[in-house]
Amino acid sequence: MEPLNPDFEIILVEDGSTDDSWSEITRVAKIFPQVKGIKLSRNFGQHYAITAGLDQAKGEWVVVMDADLQDLPSEIPQLYQKAQEGFQIVQARREIRQDSFLKKVGSFLFYRMLAWLTGVSQDESIANFGIYHHQVIKEIIGMRESIRYFPTMVQWVGFRKTSIPVTHGKNENRRSTYNPKRLFNLALDIMLANSDKPIRMTVKLGLIVAFTGFLFAAFTAWRYWKGEIIVAGYASLIISIWVLSGFLLMTLGMVGLYIGKTFEGVKNRPIYVIEKETSPISKS
Repeated sequence: MEPLNPDFEIILVEDGSTDDSWSEITRVAKIFPQVKGIKLSRNFGQHYAITAGLDQAKGEWVVVMDADLQDLPSEIPQLYQKAQEGFQIVQARREIRQDSFLKKVGSFLFYRMLAWLTGVSQDESIANFGIYHHQVIKEIIGMRESIRYFPTMVQWVGFRKTSIPVTHGKNENRRSTYNPKRLFNLALDIMLANSDKPIRMTVKLGLIVAFTGFLFAAFTAWRYWKGEIIVAGYASLIISIWVLSGFLLMTLGMVGLYIGKTFEGVKNRPIYVIEKETSPISKS
């Protein structure tokens, strides 16, 4: 960082880790005054931890990156240089991802589904890593909704942006805290927070089911008038009950999810809780 600008800060957010990260952060912060550590009171999640760091960032340009070194610090200079061409946002595009096959497939499917739901083009090769002008960060931290996903926030605020190809670091067999259950819940939250298309689909599906039911009722009445039906069919009755009951439960569940997310928002709880901080950075 020093060749780019001697006046910089490095903010490390410890998001309730189970290893000795905080001790290492405090040790490094005592040696290097540019380093500031923030320890959250528990694991709030990656994008909430990003918000905690952004709230503390004071620089004109802010780089957001993961701490596992798959986002390589050596790529920061070219991100900064590209930003000097007049871009407020320069995102890192991982052309060759060093991830497992299952993670790549899951990421591809998630971003395709998110693009379809939101109507906004999504690129699975772009994540959090990038450089952002303070004007962009100011608008993002002003968005205090309870469900947070940094890439979609960047998409929403706009500004002039571009992306450049970067080298993606190797995983080094580090075990991710994102298990399938957490990934599914994260994906569900993001989709519900950024799109109302699922609930619109239930309305359309309801109209289709109602229209089909009307046609079936008219056909049944016509057969009855012709004398073709003497005893009502047991099979058709059971099928109708199961189909309609399943559809009603699905619709109620979908509405319930949106109501639940609204309930979380109106509680207006803090997005994260800071337990400890290292000494603040002294500005020259």
